[in-house]
Amino acid sequence: MPVSRKYGERPRPPWHPLPLSELLILAGAIALIIGMRRGISTGGSAMLAGIVAVALGTLEVSIREHRSGHRSHTIMLAALPVLIFHSGIILLLSLLVKVPPLLNLGLLAVDLALFVLLFRLLRSGFLTARASAAARR
Repeated sequence: MPVSRKYGERPRPPWHPLPLSELLILAGAIALIIGMRRGISTGGSAMLAGIVAVALGTLEVSIREHRSGHRSHTIMLAALPVLIFHSGIILLLSLLVKVPPLLNLGLLAVDLALFVLLFRLLRSGFLTARASAAARR
């Protein structure tokens, strides 16, 4: 069922009128730039903090928009847990044993199944939220 790219206005955060997510993204971008200018050896922690701040701010806005039916972020929201799962498994195994390259290929099937499951759940939730928002209008 095709839906338009966005519906209505962006939902307000609970802390409105403070633009907390946007400030987090801005602070993260500044930290990332500072870290990049210093180089990886001295600015690595600033770069990591910047990436985390931008990711958290973006994730909060994306979840809020998705759950309200304003705009679908299904692919990104389904891919992020898969990325974390895959990375966590590989990092955990690398602490214990030497990870064979074929393991990544084997994990790809698990990643794909997890992504499809999350995609379907998130898409269904978005369409329900979109229908609910349309009924309120």
